[in-house]
Amino acid sequence: MDPTVLRPSVLMATTNERLLDDLLRLAAAASITPLVERDLHGLRRSWLNYPLVIVGDDLVAGLARTTPVRRTGVVLAGSGSVSDELYRHAFDVGAEAVFRLPADEVALSGRLVDTLDGRSRSAVTLAFVGGCGGAGATTMAAAVALSGNRRGLRTMLIDGDPLGGGIELALGIERDPGQRWPELLSAAGRVSAAALRSALPTANGLPVLSWDRSDVTALPPETMRSVLNAAQCSNDLVVLDLPRRPDPAVEEAFVRATATLLVVPCDIRSLAAAKRLVGPLAEVAGDLRVIARSSRRQAIPAAEAAAHLSLPLATVVADERDLPVAMDQGRFDPNPRGSLARAAGTLLDLFL
Repeated sequence: MDPTVLRPSVLMATTNERLLDDLLRLAAAASITPLVERDLHGLRRSWLNYPLVIVGDDLVAGLARTTPVRRTGVVLAGSGSVSDELYRHAFDVGAEAVFRLPADEVALSGRLVDTLDGRSRSAVTLAFVGGCGGAGATTMAAAVALSGNRRGLRTMLIDGDPLGGGIELALGIERDPGQRWPELLSAAGRVSAAALRSALPTANGLPVLSWDRSDVTALPPETMRSVLNAAQCSNDLVVLDLPRRPDPAVEEAFVRATATLLVVPCDIRSLAAAKRLVGPLAEVAGDLRVIARSSRRQAIPAAEAAAHLSLPLATVVADERDLPVAMDQGRFDPNPRGSLARAAGTLLDLFL
């Protein structure tokens, strides 16, 4: 898939084939080809990526239970009468209107036409995951977050891997005051967006949520959901460093990401390991792309590596000789002219 190709402007999600036929007819009349999801999983995966989301009344109750991140451009559609329960669910998911077909066809058609005039935006959330151990996903995530912060974007960096090396160590803020994940474990829908930014330690003005040295090695999905809701409401850019191992909290993060970037060294063993991840990641990541990490010893060109994984190539990053020592000493500050900074800039230009 060419990453420059525009997505459809409308997402439609329902298990009701009769309702879907009516929605597709209205979309065709508006010269719109929508993306169609036929289950809750697909709806959640694509939730942030389309200016207009039309949710069937058959899926809204399940969607409401997941506490989706608030966004504009959400409407409900269905047939029959409107119940108080449906309106409660509409409120819970942040829907702006409820359309009953066929009575409200004209109004819904107008809403579809309106999407052609412009696209709404949600906070961009980029998830980074290594295709194998030591791939450099943490390094790439930190570089993108720092680059976004320097561009003047309200940015937050979130370390979602309790067993990783720790972003704080590389940034030199492991002893700085501020909250870490274990202090947020009781969060379930009660995290203030403004309070979250102000409570975290910062690296050159960049808020960072990471781990302390406690024995906590997993998060409840409700905590991840609440924290990401707050982060996405209070920032222009949220950067996630995520582990390869799946669990419900990590799945929440992948589902809520605008795009997932799989960092893969361009050698045979790394590609073999990454290949095993692509299928499971594609189940939860709505937009999955490759960052190819090259070196002087690389055996496979970046384009061929991406083609082997059947994924679009987002960018290429080369190894920088002095970077590992700088990270070990808490002096992570990529050279603005280096490969890492250039790759980070490419990603920001691609998604922002």
